[in-house]
Amino acid sequence: MSRLWGWLLAGLVLVFGWWRRRGPEGEEPERLVARTSPDRRAENAVIALFGLAALAAVAFMIVYALDDGSRDRTQLYGLTFGACLALIAAALIVLGRRLMPYEEFEEDYPEPEHPDEQEAVSQIIRESGSGLTRKRLLLTAGGAAGGALGLAALTPVLSLGPWLQTDSLYDTPWQAGRRLVDEHGAPLHADAIERETFYTAFPEDASQDEIGAPVVLVRLDPRALRLPPERALWAPRGILAYSKICTHAGCAIALYRSPLFEPTAPQPALVCPCHYSTFDPADGGSVLFGPAGRALPQLPLRIDARGELRAAGNFSGPVGPSWQGVRGERPT
Repeated sequence: MSRLWGWLLAGLVLVFGWWRRRGPEGEEPERLVARTSPDRRAENAVIALFGLAALAAVAFMIVYALDDGSRDRTQLYGLTFGACLALIAAALIVLGRRLMPYEEFEEDYPEPEHPDEQEAVSQIIRESGSGLTRKRLLLTAGGAAGGALGLAALTPVLSLGPWLQTDSLYDTPWQAGRRLVDEHGAPLHADAIERETFYTAFPEDASQDEIGAPVVLVRLDPRALRLPPERALWAPRGILAYSKICTHAGCAIALYRSPLFEPTAPQPALVCPCHYSTFDPADGGSVLFGPAGRALPQLPLRIDARGELRAAGNFSGPVGPSWQGVRGERPT
């Protein structure tokens, strides 16, 4: 019985609300916004402008995708993206001037806590679009233009590097078991690697011109190493191997700072002479100084039964700078 009374009460509330909005005799409530006649020509203009804006944004993305760096396309970028913004602005101007009604009220804005005034504001919003005959099409065109503009604005982000296809960044000639050799192809023995000395090594039977090929070798006191736990076995007898390519601009690591006046002298470090990026070999190749943004990738090592140095796997991270244009082989 209580449920029946609940349904009856809800029905009375709905009927009273409808009667209050429609009036005692069913007529429509007094309008707060003047009724406007449909303007199909203005609606067509707005839809066309939004559509052209979307096409201009798509053109920007196509020009950007086809840019191979052989020609300067800055003017095309500005033309297509600027046209998109201009067309959207034109569509909004026509929408505001030709399709949206204007009303002037001499009274002050009501306080927000009055429910009657809030209902009046809602009525104004509903009645303001009564002159539009194709609201859904206008919303679709505006959404397409706005979405295309957003995608065009995000397109240059792809130039920061590969998005999903990052496997190529880890392609190097190093693999588990490959011997380390000098520039003449002679294998390097662990006993020949001395402290306070800098060595350059290459993978056996691989091109020395690949960006991921050359590594630098140094030997430190094993007790001074501060490698991450997962790299505890990467430096047998304190011998460490790092990529020779600086992670700043792709220059070669060509200097080794070895302390001569311990303990006041700086710690051992690998130095790039181009912009003086300095890396700590004892701490996993971390950056000590300079513009490099990340550590040198480390190559895991092992010593075979004959005492020769071999790779125990690939580098700890991508080799080379963080921009893609220098990847591949060096120019001849």
